[in-house]
Amino acid sequence: MLKLDVPEFCLAQEYRIAMPAMLHIRLTRRASFVRGCARAMALLFGVAAWAMVRAAPTEVSIACRCVEGGVNGSEARWLKQVVIPGYVAVAKAQGRDVAVKLREFAGSAEQMSQQLALDFATGQGADLAEFDGFQIPGFVDAGLLKPLDEVAGPEADAWDGWTHIPDSAQALVRFRDKRYGVPEQTDVRMIFYRRDLFRAAGLDADQWRPRSWNDILEAARKLKQKEPASFPLQINAGVAMGEATTMQGWLMLLAGTGEELRDAQGRWIVQSPGMLAALDFYKVVYIGEKLGEARTQRLVSGRNRSFTDFQHGKSAILVESNWFYYAAIDPQGDFPIADRDALVGWTKMPARTPGSAVRGQDFVSVSGGNSFVLNPHSRQPREAWSLLAFMNSAPTLRRYQEFNEHLCVRDDVLPPHSQFLRESGRELLPLTTIRPIDADYEKVSAEIQRMTESVIAGKLSPRAAMAEYAAAMKQIVGADRVVALDLPQGSGS
Repeated sequence: MLKLDVPEFCLAQEYRIAMPAMLHIRLTRRASFVRGCARAMALLFGVAAWAMVRAAPTEVSIACRCVEGGVNGSEARWLKQVVIPGYVAVAKAQGRDVAVKLREFAGSAEQMSQQLALDFATGQGADLAEFDGFQIPGFVDAGLLKPLDEVAGPEADAWDGWTHIPDSAQALVRFRDKRYGVPEQTDVRMIFYRRDLFRAAGLDADQWRPRSWNDILEAARKLKQKEPASFPLQINAGVAMGEATTMQGWLMLLAGTGEELRDAQGRWIVQSPGMLAALDFYKVVYIGEKLGEARTQRLVSGRNRSFTDFQHGKSAILVESNWFYYAAIDPQGDFPIADRDALVGWTKMPARTPGSAVRGQDFVSVSGGNSFVLNPHSRQPREAWSLLAFMNSAPTLRRYQEFNEHLCVRDDVLPPHSQFLRESGRELLPLTTIRPIDADYEKVSAEIQRMTESVIAGKLSPRAAMAEYAAAMKQIVGADRVVALDLPQGSGS
C-alpha cells in the first residue's frame, strides 16, 4: 500500500469526497483534536508569559545630580550603598519584589533642570528626581509637576516625617499651599574670615563679631591698609556668579535692611531705601574704595577664583554658604586649606545697623536646599513615594551623615561630628530667610544679577541701576505686580 508523508487530517480535507464516510468522520475528529490541542498549548504559553511578567520585579528609578567619583560623589555613594539595597530589602520583607536604578547626572544644575523639564514634558525620566525648590513654581505653571498627594495619594500627606521638618524648611517645597517634594538638606550663609590675615592687620582674629555693615567695611579697610595691593572683601555680585550673586550677595544685604524681594501683598519691590543701601554698599566695596576686586565678579570662573584667593590668603573676608567650609576648603576639598580649623573663622552676617534686619533681627542668613520630587508620569507612583519616604526617614538620613556631614532639615538628624555644622545650624537657622517660591523668581534673579553688575562695573549709579531694574521687572511680572517705595531725599548716589 502506498504511504504518503502527509497528515491524515490534510488528506481528509483534500480528498474527503472520495473517501468512505466512516474514514472521513474518523479523520475529521482527529483534526478537531489537534486544533484543540493547539489552542490549549497557546493558552498555556499565554499563562506562562503572564506569570513571567508578574514575576518580574517592580522597577523604580532615581535621578540625581551626582556621580560616584565626580560631582556630589558622596550622595551617589549613599544612594548606591544605603538607599537602594536598604529599600529593596525592606520591600522584600513586605512581600514586594522591587528593583531600583540610579540615573547619575554629571552636568550643571541648569543642565539638570533642562533635562528634567524635557523628561517631564514627554512623560519620560526617573520616578524620583533631585530638584531645587525655587524651580517648583515654573515647573508647576508649565504643567510639568504635580502635588505629592495627587501623584502618590493621601499617604504623602500622612507621612510621619513631616512632624520632624520645620515649616521654614517645608516652605522650600511648598507652592500655593501644596507640597511638591520632600526637602532633604539645607544650608545657611555667613561670613568667613582668615584669622592669620586678621592678626597681621591688628584685628581680633578669634572673636570678630561685626554688628553692622560699617564694622565689616572698617575691618576690610584695615586689611587693605596692611596690604594696599590686596582686595580683602568678597561679596558676590554680577551676572557671571549666577544665583550665588542673588543668594550670597543681594539677599543677604537686602535682609539686613529689613526688606525682602516682595511686600506683604506679594508685589515685587522695585525701588526702596533698602535696595539703594545695598547697591551703595556694593559701590563702596568695588568702586569707591576697591576693597573687593570687581574683575573677579565678572569672570566666568570668578567664583572659583574667589575661592582660590581665599585659599591662598589673597582675600580675607568672604560671604558664602556653609558648604564652602565643610566641602570647598576642607583639607580634602577642591580648594583645600590643610590647617583650615586654625586659619579660618566664621561669624554671622550683621544687619545694616543693629536691629534693622528682617523681623527686627541683629543678624541674617539665607537658606536654600535640595529636595526630591515625584515624576508626575511615574508608572509606579505609590512605590516611588514609598521609596522617597524611606530615603528621608531618620535612620536613612543618619547614614547619609556618614558619607557627607551636612545640615539636614529633619530636627532628629544632626551632624554627628562637625562642631561647625552644629553651631552654625543652631545659630543661623532661626534667623534664616528663603527665596520667594514664585514662578517669576528665576527671571527676577537674573535681573538682580544684571543690576548689581551695572554698579560694580561702574556703568550705572545705584539709582540708575535700580531704575533699569524697575523697568525690566514691569515687563517680567506686569506693572500691577510691582511697587516702588519712596526714597529719602538726597540719600544714595
